[in-house]
Amino acid sequence: MGWSGGSFGERAQCVLAPNADVMTLDGTNTWVLREPGGRRSVVVDPGPEIAAHLDAVAAYSGGAGQVAAVLLTHGHLDHSEAARTFAERVGCGVRALDPGHRLGSEGLVDGDVVEVDGLEVHVVATPGHTSDSLSFVLPAEGAVLTGDTVLGRGTTVVAHPDGRLGAYLDSLHRLRDLAEQQGLSHVWPGHGPVIDDALGALDFYLAHRRERLEQIRAALADLGADLRGEGLARLIVERVYADVDPVLWGAAELSVRAQLDYLSGAR
Repeated sequence: MGWSGGSFGERAQCVLAPNADVMTLDGTNTWVLREPGGRRSVVVDPGPEIAAHLDAVAAYSGGAGQVAAVLLTHGHLDHSEAARTFAERVGCGVRALDPGHRLGSEGLVDGDVVEVDGLEVHVVATPGHTSDSLSFVLPAEGAVLTGDTVLGRGTTVVAHPDGRLGAYLDSLHRLRDLAEQQGLSHVWPGHGPVIDDALGALDFYLAHRRERLEQIRAALADLGADLRGEGLARLIVERVYADVDPVLWGAAELSVRAQLDYLSGAR
């Protein structure tokens, strides 16, 4: 049975965009956040330019004058394409780490706290999937919105060359530390179903990356190949990702390139 979004905790509604494919899983999760009894909402990742989806987000968020801000986890189009359109429709700004995705003067940086009618959204820089990736912690819900840093199903792509494996591993460790220290139980991802065992999910992600690195080291030894060899990434994908649907090999090659950079000493 597929994921379809819904209400979570007392402060979140997930509106699923109808843009399902092999990369977006069931579609993009747009999150509408509001403090119980609060008048205004915060919308995270309005997603693609699909009119019916934006109508649904507007209905849940209260529409014009009721949205305090649009926040972006990162700039990939399946998360950000409709941000400006939606923000102009409801009369608010777009806040993001990358200035190119902002509407208005306010950005978002690590350590910011977005406060709206008692709602608190804590901003955590989690680069790696992309250089501009952010996660958002809702302490009152024990939840973290992870964008594409942690997915609700499967694992994510380190989108080389903008994405960097060293940064991604650091981000996973940081999220794990936050989950442990702050008692965060829930992962509310950018794609796929919610996860109610944040520590377990982050441990799985870290173990998966360690396993992939070992597989790539073994493939390099078997191939006798230099880390910068022409066509090397594709050869490794064919060996290490043989259990993955070939339609995903292009994305897997991005991650392999990021892993080869990491093994060569790049962060």
